[in-house]
Amino acid sequence: MERDSMGEVRVPAGAYYGASTERARQNFPISNLRLPRRFIRALAQIKGAAALVNAELGLLEARLSNPIQQAAEEVEEGKLDKDFVVDVFQTGSGTSTNTNANEVIANRANEILGHPGSRQPVHPNDHVNRGQSSNDVIPSAMQLSALVAIHEELLPALSYLKDVLDGKAKEFMPVVKTGRTHLQDATPIRLGQEFLGYAGQVERSAERARRAADELAELPIGGTAVGTGINTHPEFAQRVCAHLSRRTGLPVKETDNHFQAQATLDSVLSAAGALRAVAVSLWKIGNDLRWFASGPRAGLGEITLPEVQPGSSIMPGKVNPVIIESMTMVVAKVLGNDQTIAVAAQSGSIFELNLMMPVAAYCLLETIALLAASTQNLARQCIAGIKATDRGPQLVEQGLMLATALVPAIGYDAAGKIAKEALTSGKTIREVARERTKLSPDELDRLLDPARMTQPGVETGAASG
Repeated sequence: MERDSMGEVRVPAGAYYGASTERARQNFPISNLRLPRRFIRALAQIKGAAALVNAELGLLEARLSNPIQQAAEEVEEGKLDKDFVVDVFQTGSGTSTNTNANEVIANRANEILGHPGSRQPVHPNDHVNRGQSSNDVIPSAMQLSALVAIHEELLPALSYLKDVLDGKAKEFMPVVKTGRTHLQDATPIRLGQEFLGYAGQVERSAERARRAADELAELPIGGTAVGTGINTHPEFAQRVCAHLSRRTGLPVKETDNHFQAQATLDSVLSAAGALRAVAVSLWKIGNDLRWFASGPRAGLGEITLPEVQPGSSIMPGKVNPVIIESMTMVVAKVLGNDQTIAVAAQSGSIFELNLMMPVAAYCLLETIALLAASTQNLARQCIAGIKATDRGPQLVEQGLMLATALVPAIGYDAAGKIAKEALTSGKTIREVARERTKLSPDELDRLLDPARMTQPGVETGAASG
């Protein structure tokens, strides 16, 4: 039997959690979803730092602080994960999860002290939760865990993808092919230049993720119930953040406005928006690649993707772009998570507290994990093995938009007539221009050199028909 402020509750004998956690477990039989390991890890880091700081400030005896820190480290390491039993869909402040952590750490600390199964001498509220409230701890854990996940998972994955794309850009730079706009032929472009564009997208995606992480590093800890900091030492938050910075190796600081930090999910919403931009950027890259690889005979067929598995249960020899398809489904999930976070930020922020924090935390961390894993997989199993075919270069001479290079020499209207005649006659731009202009063969060769069209420059000359 365990007891909390509402009375006695039966709790499994081997559990480190207590009565309030058991009530939450019974109250929210909604799903099998739990807040991710990264969130529990960050929550434990906050509890350990709080115990250390409270001891430094003379607010907690060392004989209590030390076992609390030891228990928090065990939670941080994942040794007590089975005792974090509260559903994601719970009280909107995440109080049940904060209480879950307090009870697990307190019971384990008492066990370390030789008092198993007791709320003494370490009390979950009086000691583990000293100087804190669920209302500042839960958003702090959400932001801290996302901050660390971005730096440890997503940014390395994006860096790897950029390196692979840069390598392909160099490899494919000699390949001149037809560019496309509006799904119609455009002027020539190098396949390497297209991959250079993809590398640039990824580079900027990483920068967006870094900026999102910077904002997440401003923690609400220290605001306690409504942002006023009641029942906490004036130096508590600053010191906790300093310890967390040393613990994580990342710069963490106390917010300079606790009221906005607890009443809103603005920083989380901003981070979700940045991650949405990363996801949409990956979608564009993947979509281009599967179009380039379409075929192999009835499509564009300008590149080949690595063949990783059979593509059909009925069509022998068929191979599909499954790695890209996997990634696009991740993007769909990320966009859904972004919408959930937007609803949580919009509808959950009421007066001094947001009341949809657990689901926002779950979605944000899931988004980071999915993007990181999918990015790594796309780079390793797809892009690294892409090969160029002869199809792109073969089509360049037949391209009607080669007429663009004639404009400085003969004018837009004359070049347009040549393009239309080439389309209807089936001839090339070079063949029609030879018949309809006074340009010499050498001039035509110079103007219609596809490789020269892939760089800045202008060929001037008197217009002539």
